[in-house]
Amino acid sequence: MREPLGRLARWGEKLWRGIPIWLRSAMFTVLLLAVAAAICFVLRSIDENGSFTLLIFVLAVSLISRFTDGYFWGIFSALFGVICVNYVFTYPFWAFNFKLTGYPLTFLSMLAVSLIISAMNTKIKKQERLRTEAEREAMRANLLRAMSHDIRTPLTSIVGNTSAILENGDTLSAEQQRKLLLDVNEDAQWLIRMVENLLSITRISGEQTAISKEYEAAEEIVAASVHKFEKRFKSNVRITVEVPEEVMLVPMDATLIQQVILNLMENAVLHGEGVTRLWLSVERCGDEARFSVSDDGCGIPREKLATLFDGSLHGEKSGGFDMKKNMGIGLSVCQTIVKAHGGRITAENRPEGGAQFRFYLPIKEEKENEDQR
Repeated sequence: MREPLGRLARWGEKLWRGIPIWLRSAMFTVLLLAVAAAICFVLRSIDENGSFTLLIFVLAVSLISRFTDGYFWGIFSALFGVICVNYVFTYPFWAFNFKLTGYPLTFLSMLAVSLIISAMNTKIKKQERLRTEAEREAMRANLLRAMSHDIRTPLTSIVGNTSAILENGDTLSAEQQRKLLLDVNEDAQWLIRMVENLLSITRISGEQTAISKEYEAAEEIVAASVHKFEKRFKSNVRITVEVPEEVMLVPMDATLIQQVILNLMENAVLHGEGVTRLWLSVERCGDEARFSVSDDGCGIPREKLATLFDGSLHGEKSGGFDMKKNMGIGLSVCQTIVKAHGGRITAENRPEGGAQFRFYLPIKEEKENEDQR
């Protein structure tokens, strides 16, 4: 039952995304004008006065101007509304009467409403694009700052260990060589995870990037993340997963959200001291899906909570919480991905001990009309 429902939702989403922006606007305009006309017909059967028809069409013009791109559809709906009110809903019915009192004023008023709302809508979208670009530039700066410090550490370790083996191989015991090679392997694995994070960022920080979201079953994303984590980490950490009984479809880029969950789980195991259990859960909170990753470790130093997601955490140890290597950049990546989905992410210490990370994603996708004409 869940799988057919999920496939149907994903198919519908792909079909809607395949429709050009101008055609979506046209469909929305026709639908709203048809609804306005239907309401007027119903109300006219109750009261033939017809004074309400103009207000209904003004409302329709306002909504069309707000939720479509550019000025064309707002102006078109204003023209259609004036003509429709004159021809259909004003006595004599089904006939034009251009001598009606105030007719030019009615037309100019509806046209002005359309132009003003369309201009405001265009300005709002421009400001939103500028804000998004500013956030992306800030994110790039944070990543560069984190990378400049963090990448040097494993590379220096790799060069030092391999040089020691090459230069002193004859004098080093097999156990010593094995230890150096294990350190090299660990640093190389960390660099791989760094590259994965940077590739995730690249997908959402390009000049013409737009996240391709599809409706995915939240419990399937969590299960896939746990599977990848267990395959990558052969640890003794016990993982408990809680998901809702009913299927919960959330619009997302599945690969990116899996990267967020993996980063949070890896950070708990690699950087939290004394972690023996992880709890993963997903539940609905109003119009949002809440994903939680909790552990039973030492928790997060209170003074670090405010800067946890800005990529500024570097190699140090505070209160047992090891903030080394990609702790800072990994969480910065998580925040960037979640915000690109229109969500938010938080971190706190659990009263019973350990850290808890939560991120929230909108369950209903907002209408995307930011494509430039």
